[in-house]
Amino acid sequence: MKILLPVDGSEYSKAAVHELLSRPWPADTQVEVLSVAHPTPEYLDPRMVASAIHVESLEREMKRARQNVDEAAGAIRQGAALLDVSTKILEGSPKEAILREAAAWGADLIMLGSHGYGFAMRFLLGSVSHAVALHAPCSVEIVRSRTAEAGPKS
Repeated sequence: MKILLPVDGSEYSKAAVHELLSRPWPADTQVEVLSVAHPTPEYLDPRMVASAIHVESLEREMKRARQNVDEAAGAIRQGAALLDVSTKILEGSPKEAILREAAAWGADLIMLGSHGYGFAMRFLLGSVSHAVALHAPCSVEIVRSRTAEAGPKS
């Protein structure tokens, strides 16, 4: 079995890691921990200031993504030593990158956390978990964090 586990360092993706660790998986299960670096958009700027900002933003996002996959992969290796764990970092839109990687890697399951945004935030930000559930080439499990969801919703 091949499980794609997108992480973003949030309590929601940590809940997905915890859920993955709470289950027995077949001995040959592979887990790919994925994080997507999504820098601020680059704007046309004749003085190239925006390009410098884009590069700095991308560097920050790549560092954040590396920390996220290393933390999640470490937890999985410690909690489920029999799972074959790999990591990957991609750049771009999280929705699109997750869907592309699931198809390219041949994932059997995508397990990801849901931020649980209310209607207003979903309208403004979009929902990665919703888009993945609708368009994934495989099964999708959306994990909710009970502790993180205790706060108010809009």
